[in-house]
Amino acid sequence: MLNALVIETQRRHNTVRLDDGTELICVTKGRQLQIACGDRVAVYHSNEREGVIESVAPRESLFYRADAFKQKLVAANVTQIVCIVAPLPPYSDELLNRWLVCAEASGVKAIIGLNKIDLVEASATADALARYRDLGYPVIPFSAKFNHAPMRERLLNERSLLIGQSGMGKSKLLNALAGADLQRTNTISQALSSGRHTTTFTRLFTLDTPNAWVVDSPGMQVFGLAHFARGDIERAFPEFREALGRCRFRDCRHQREPDCALQQAVAQGVATRDRLSYLRMFCEEGEAVPHYARH
Repeated sequence: MLNALVIETQRRHNTVRLDDGTELICVTKGRQLQIACGDRVAVYHSNEREGVIESVAPRESLFYRADAFKQKLVAANVTQIVCIVAPLPPYSDELLNRWLVCAEASGVKAIIGLNKIDLVEASATADALARYRDLGYPVIPFSAKFNHAPMRERLLNERSLLIGQSGMGKSKLLNALAGADLQRTNTISQALSSGRHTTTFTRLFTLDTPNAWVVDSPGMQVFGLAHFARGDIERAFPEFREALGRCRFRDCRHQREPDCALQQAVAQGVATRDRLSYLRMFCEEGEAVPHYARH
């Protein structure tokens, strides 16, 4: 049995890198074994170029999305989530909040990378992101095309997951970091005002420092949080943590109930109303999922 790192995941096959640098195309032993980029696995050779994944080592972290019917593993053993946004195409504030909540609930730190700061629209985007900086999330302005150094500094000595919608520049950032075309990039569809989908599978790239790597994930348009309980989601909003448990009613929905501590936090300027709206939305979404769908 050999130890390996999963560096690419597709539907039925995974690519692993053995400790000696050899890469194998692997299938999993049994249908119940779910694999993510960043997993440490035990494999055995089936032939010179192929193998079988026998087991997965205990994970330090796992970042994944889920709805009422299925779950999708994104990356394992990451130390930080890097949310990539840009002025154009417009990023989804709801998706950004979902990624931040998932990171918090998974016990992984998160940062926000603002790409394309050379665009005139970048100033307004930076202003919109200031509220997240005030919550403690680092916001890193950079340009994958002209100056990626600020982001590079944040990726060194970390095991990172790049996450973002299509067209935000994740693949271009990776290419700039490596000085080569590791990932294919594409232009923005002006008609749809969205990025053309370029990354179609999850891939891990090793950086030029020990134990530092980056996982590039496909552009995401949906991200379910059904695998988290209501309490997990509530605690994933830093600005509301001190108010939790202080509402008059134990089953407070944080809507129009009297003496709601979270509503009071908004009224006092400690939190914003839109973040409270997201908290309620995500909690209600999770509660709609039957127990058997939780993992």
